[in-house]
Amino acid sequence: MEPLRTGDPSRIGRYRLLRRLGAGGMGVVFLARAPGGAIAAVKTVRSSYAEEHGFRARFRREVETARQVSSHWVVPLLDADADAETPWLATSYVPGPSLSEAVHTFGPLSLASVRVLGLRLAEALEAVHGAGLVHRDVKPANILLAPDGPRLIDFGIARAPEGTALTSSGVVVGSPGFLSPEQAQARGGEIGPPSDVFSLGCVLAFAATGVRPFGEGAPAGVLLRTIYEEPDPASLPEVLAPLLRACLHKEPGGRPSLARLRAALDEDAAADTGTDADGASGWLPAPVTRLINDRSAAVLTIGAIEPTQVSASTASDTVDTAGKASPEAVTMTAVTATRPMGGAIGRRGFLRLGSTAGLLAAGGGGAWWWNSRTKPGTSTPSGKGPQRPQLVVAFHGDLTGAHKESGKAQLNGARLAVEQLNGRNGQPFSLRLRAYDDGGDARRAGELATRLTKDAEVLAVLGPTTDACFRAAEKTYAQATMPFMSVSVSMETQGLSSDSSFIPSHAALHVTDGLLAAPCVRYLSDHVDARRVFLVDDRAQGNFAWSLCDQSEQALRQGGRQVTVKRVAAGKIGYASLAAEVRAARADAVVFTGDAARAAGFASALAAVGFTGTRMATERALEPRFLTSAGAAANGWVFATGFTDPTARASGRAFTAAYRARFHTDPGWYAAEAYDAAMFLARVCDKDGTALRERIAIARRMPDTTYAGITRTIKYDTGFGYSREAMYEFQVVEGAFHYLGQYRDAAVS
Repeated sequence: MEPLRTGDPSRIGRYRLLRRLGAGGMGVVFLARAPGGAIAAVKTVRSSYAEEHGFRARFRREVETARQVSSHWVVPLLDADADAETPWLATSYVPGPSLSEAVHTFGPLSLASVRVLGLRLAEALEAVHGAGLVHRDVKPANILLAPDGPRLIDFGIARAPEGTALTSSGVVVGSPGFLSPEQAQARGGEIGPPSDVFSLGCVLAFAATGVRPFGEGAPAGVLLRTIYEEPDPASLPEVLAPLLRACLHKEPGGRPSLARLRAALDEDAAADTGTDADGASGWLPAPVTRLINDRSAAVLTIGAIEPTQVSASTASDTVDTAGKASPEAVTMTAVTATRPMGGAIGRRGFLRLGSTAGLLAAGGGGAWWWNSRTKPGTSTPSGKGPQRPQLVVAFHGDLTGAHKESGKAQLNGARLAVEQLNGRNGQPFSLRLRAYDDGGDARRAGELATRLTKDAEVLAVLGPTTDACFRAAEKTYAQATMPFMSVSVSMETQGLSSDSSFIPSHAALHVTDGLLAAPCVRYLSDHVDARRVFLVDDRAQGNFAWSLCDQSEQALRQGGRQVTVKRVAAGKIGYASLAAEVRAARADAVVFTGDAARAAGFASALAAVGFTGTRMATERALEPRFLTSAGAAANGWVFATGFTDPTARASGRAFTAAYRARFHTDPGWYAAEAYDAAMFLARVCDKDGTALRERIAIARRMPDTTYAGITRTIKYDTGFGYSREAMYEFQVVEGAFHYLGQYRDAAVS
């Protein structure tokens, strides 16, 4: 929730507005209180939509549709006015998160929770269908979680099966990834209750595994996979797989009825526990329940302290429409269904970076460790002369877990930067670096983030250093507007809030998942001119592998290359048979997306069948164990990475020498990037010779600051973030990793 902004109305209809709940593609949603004291969610519509021809008639139909549905598991419509200057509708407020937010924040639900979810949503959809309607947009973002069960929302595109307003041939209606094949093909006359069953199957699969059955990425690709491909096996939990496959049958007639679905879920629950799954008490994980309780308490607090009236001189009848819908909330309502378009992928297709945001507070506590050469308070470079302010920066990383080598390298790089900065004359402040270890554990990372945001001395954070810990800490840091810089995290930020008042506080120096496709495609197209490319989507790497293969496939095909994509399970790989498939495809290049151990097994198998074409992998396989396990078969492999080798760059010579002298070893991966991150942060905090000592001021200044570092120039670029050119290539030469350079000008050894 956010405070009301200047320009927001104080009242809409009979509802007094309390807070903003979010800004979406269609308008703004407010938390409001009715005259009798009831809390409601009031949805308003952007003026640009309200003025469109026929919009008010469609909005009025949405209101009428919502009033026809009566179910405990459907959020009820309380009031509406389609003819107001700003059209609006009010529904009961559910303080719980959406299913999408819960899964992305806390992970997949248990099978018991998924069964309750399925039973309740099936009941909700039976009520929808009983009213002669089809919901058409059943997706995780349209399902709110409450202590007694889920609630289905949003009837914006619900229609009777014979309705034609948005079901004409050639128009796709729904959300890619959760719509049925008949919706994906815009077969309007075939869209009926079985379409909602298909969408429900997608939702339950996502809830149980966190994986979308037909992948992610460009809408056109998702639509094609929905129509022609089977669901990702990783999205189907073994126990529910037969039932979910039935729900995801390509033909409407092959899907079970909602009654049959409910019966099957009840039978499964009885077989597992000896009881039925009808009782939903305690059906949610404890962290989700705590979140609901916290939000409920927050609403009560707002009601207690809000003024009862707003001066007429400050009230406004207009609604600020700034902000865009997050990707998860977007519903496609007028996308013409066509064949995949040709043409080259734009730069933003490869180089994009999501914004950061957050609305979640985690628990307290957490283990920590710190080291500093200075005392709190003030300091000078030599201990003499006037004292200067000291700014505290926290390093948050994995120092003892599975990725401790990378974490320690980053800590050492940051330490070196701080020591050099503090030794400079004329520096308007000194930095104090405190290091905190999350051990690579997401729970500890979340607790640590909460602790650091509550520590008033800490002005910024370097880290976290792993994807899982970043996911656990991101929202807490963003909510507190804590400036934080990550150099080894490869995932996109969640982007839960994108309105104009939000201050992005995260600087990601590493490219996001899938963008390493750019150096792979560049190398295959420009350096070796591969004509037949074999891409291996290693499901053990999740979305990273899928996204990289998807991006690479599109770009290579558009460049006239033949592409074969092979998906291998997360379990044991049959390396010999996989290598045989490469030979059978007559491939002259392969790209493997797995880790070092699996890449080594594949490398050995390729060598055994005599494959001599181009072999590529990513930084996830760039480890010493690849060299030791693959042996001679490792020679020639090329790796796309998001980190450089400072020992091989002229700009990194002084850093390398200082690092060796200080730590008696060569810089590890990401050490130089962490050094640059600390230097960049110091540049941000130095405003015309004056030290910035407030988090918000530092966060505001980050996008406007440029720093020419030893790895690259760090500068915010709208649409690209901070990682525009942060992609490099290595090659194995005589049993060692040899740095080729930045991917645009990498030289082949």
